[in-house]
Amino acid sequence: MASLQDSTDSEDSGVEVRIIGEPIGKGLFATKSFKEGEVIFEERPLVSCQFLWNAAYGYLACDFCLRPLETADENARRLTQNPKLVLPYPECCDTRKESVIECPQCDASYCSQDCKDSAWNQYHKTLCLYSFTPEPSHPLVVLQEAWKHMHYPPETACIMLLARIMSTVIQATDKEGATMLFMQFCHRTVNEEEEIAHKLLGEEFHGQLEMLRSIMEKALGYEEVRHWLTSEGFRSLVALVGTNGQGIGTSPLSRWVRNCDMLDISKEEKEKLDQFIDDVYEQLDKEAGGFLNNEGSGLYPLQSSCNHSCSPNAMPTFPYNNFQLVMTAVKDINVGEEICVSYLDECNLVRSRHSRIKMLRENYLFTCRCTKCESQVDDSDITSEEEMDDEEEKEDDSETEGGDKDT
Repeated sequence: MASLQDSTDSEDSGVEVRIIGEPIGKGLFATKSFKEGEVIFEERPLVSCQFLWNAAYGYLACDFCLRPLETADENARRLTQNPKLVLPYPECCDTRKESVIECPQCDASYCSQDCKDSAWNQYHKTLCLYSFTPEPSHPLVVLQEAWKHMHYPPETACIMLLARIMSTVIQATDKEGATMLFMQFCHRTVNEEEEIAHKLLGEEFHGQLEMLRSIMEKALGYEEVRHWLTSEGFRSLVALVGTNGQGIGTSPLSRWVRNCDMLDISKEEKEKLDQFIDDVYEQLDKEAGGFLNNEGSGLYPLQSSCNHSCSPNAMPTFPYNNFQLVMTAVKDINVGEEICVSYLDECNLVRSRHSRIKMLRENYLFTCRCTKCESQVDDSDITSEEEMDDEEEKEDDSETEGGDKDT
């Protein structure tokens, strides 16, 4: 694992990490210009993990790189609840089930021998349960069940990402260097200047955090990670994952659709295929809603150096259908310009300024002062939820008044 430096070689990468100073810390800046749609950089995570509920509901992904292990057909049938559904053009499916391999000592599955070996050498040797049917009392099993009962979908973090960070240090030859690699991510639990605490670390969660810390200590009570098993150390690790974790999404079906778009077929066949795909997604919307992907999160050094903007000029993507992140420009970026992404998803990004700031303060410990937020500074301090509630109340009042008139 390469260490994260304060700056990168601008001639090689086109970007560099610069120290901005408190309270922001660092930022990623362009050392060459990028056109809209151009790739800015690519990187693999230091560590990543599938969300526990996502895996429990049958979203089959490589335990190392999150590449789908279902075929597009299997994925579509499961999500539509239609066992008779058959997708045309099976050659457009990327999944190679013949390459899937399992850990011989537990139920972890991988898309290739390389991923299996990489996981074992980095963290899985420590975390492997050594049984296809692990005892329910095993600390790692207890830890995962406890987390699942504390955090229901939609998920944004996973306790096993913390476990993999610790296990990476435990298995590292240079344990101090591996520790510093993770500690270079922002890991503060509060923003004292603005008196903000991370939402996962509030007083109402103190008991839950202490329970998780105690179970983690039983599972991974190694001397090398003892500093993360104190109450404050564990809180800092939760904050590290909570503020730096980048969501990862992969899907055999979306990859099949993408490959279908590149087929050399007649106009009539293309129209027929497009209609078929529209029908499938309509069924998916009825049965699965927005839960279509294998989902997890990872820690990416360069991506984590990108500060937030509600009007971003870059966006992380996953075109290889695994954990490889590709940062793409969504606007033209000039030399010397800061590369900013949105920490909020598309749905939350279009909400009111007050709602956006509320979410960013709770999850990332800062008050956004991007150009979009500054331009909306005179907007009413009301959250989108409150706006929706007001609209619903008005509709209810209107219906009530209408009923009175009818009587």
